[in-house]
Amino acid sequence: MRPVWQDYFMQIAELAATRSQCHSRQVGAVIVQGLHVIATGYNGVPSGIEPCAGCLRKTCAAGNGYAVCPAVHAEANAIAQAAKLGVSTYKAHIYTTYVPCKDCAGLLINAGIRTLVIRSEPNAPAFLPGNLAHKLINESGLGVIKI
Repeated sequence: MRPVWQDYFMQIAELAATRSQCHSRQVGAVIVQGLHVIATGYNGVPSGIEPCAGCLRKTCAAGNGYAVCPAVHAEANAIAQAAKLGVSTYKAHIYTTYVPCKDCAGLLINAGIRTLVIRSEPNAPAFLPGNLAHKLINESGLGVIKI
């Protein structure tokens, strides 16, 4: 059966996540302009850098340890790919398999992304009220769709 567009783009984000070599979590993102994919990204070390042998954050408390992690997040990598190719993300939509962190939320806002589409499943994380990413997104007017 042919998937509806939102499911199709989320499936592409899920496929992108499979490229991640992260030992902690695989995350994928796809940026869409109209009905066209303009960039994809997944979390991992920058291009040309050796993948981690193990997760350096495992010894840190939940939500901490980002300073020791060399990975770039999926959303940031998708925005960087579009920038590298000279493709505008203004008024685009991003589909991601995980809720963005505060830094990625800021990048989405400043890149002109219009809508954030995230998975809404029983085991999928949610924005926590009071969370800085949640606050930035709410105040910016960035649309959020849960599918």
